[in-house]
Amino acid sequence: MNNPTPTRSAPTTGSSLRSLAARAGLDWFLLALLGMIGLAYLWPEPGIQEGPFSLSNLANLGVSVIFFFYGLRLSGDKLRAGLGNWQLHLTVHLTTFVLFPLIVLAGFSVFETGENRLLWLGAFYVAALPSTVSSSVVMVSLAGGNIPAAIFNASISSLIGVFITPLWMGLFLSTGSGQYDLGSVIGKLALQVIAPVILGILLNRWLGRWAEQHKKALSNFDKVVILTIVYTSFCESFERRMFQSLTAADLLVLGASMLGLFFLVYELVNLVSRLLGFNRADRITALFCGSKKSLVQGSVMVTVLFPDNVVGIVLLPIMMYHALQLIAASVLAQRLARQTV
Repeated sequence: MNNPTPTRSAPTTGSSLRSLAARAGLDWFLLALLGMIGLAYLWPEPGIQEGPFSLSNLANLGVSVIFFFYGLRLSGDKLRAGLGNWQLHLTVHLTTFVLFPLIVLAGFSVFETGENRLLWLGAFYVAALPSTVSSSVVMVSLAGGNIPAAIFNASISSLIGVFITPLWMGLFLSTGSGQYDLGSVIGKLALQVIAPVILGILLNRWLGRWAEQHKKALSNFDKVVILTIVYTSFCESFERRMFQSLTAADLLVLGASMLGLFFLVYELVNLVSRLLGFNRADRITALFCGSKKSLVQGSVMVTVLFPDNVVGIVLLPIMMYHALQLIAASVLAQRLARQTV
């Protein structure tokens, strides 16, 4: 009579653990990111091979395909639905492209010399990046925010970032190397990012429904491309022994700094939203669109902005921020969803 009880409890416990992990943002992708770093350490050879069909070249092609599919799902109706609330849009983009960099700039004097300067440069790179698209909209939806405005702001942020992120990074990259050509950088990013998006938008009328129906598969494609970029980047850095100077304490401090950066910006946006009198839905949109940073854009731009030998170490902060923002934002979004309007 009592035998069925433990049999039923095992799957229930497993399901509860999976549900808890999902709510915390711990999906297969975050684990795969760690796996790519380990694989790059153990087997870097495939990632550093050159040639027209090398992994790095295929990843660059995959990036353009990502943004083409992104354009396919970005209809004019979605963008027009987000227009109108200029205070909300201004708050999100000033937070993303001004507040974030200014906060990290405050730590420049501490890290302008020494081995940790590259980590600080990576943290500043995080601050200069645009907001993420998919997870921002998902969190806004989960918390009960203004979804059309979230789609508008996250989409526009990605396009603005092609121009603003290189401008911010040029403040430091040009001082370290006379080879930083801002026009060339923006041109490469426009060709790799904006052109495919525009092409996708133009074809939205015919292929947009197909893209929406297969958005889960397209999202998995995005993640595979990012994993390939992370693998090749870390292969190069491990081959050149860029991580030898980093200790476990350095990584802990970096993780704590990225989490602290997220919560600092989140609370500042919360304060500004209340001072501006945003309603609950708009405040939620400002919170999640303003505090998020895009690993997709970070993976794309890093190969254009930085030399191959430092790409892996510069990617560390955005990878940490990406993982921590998903976990923190998931918890915060669910808490907001439980609150009464």
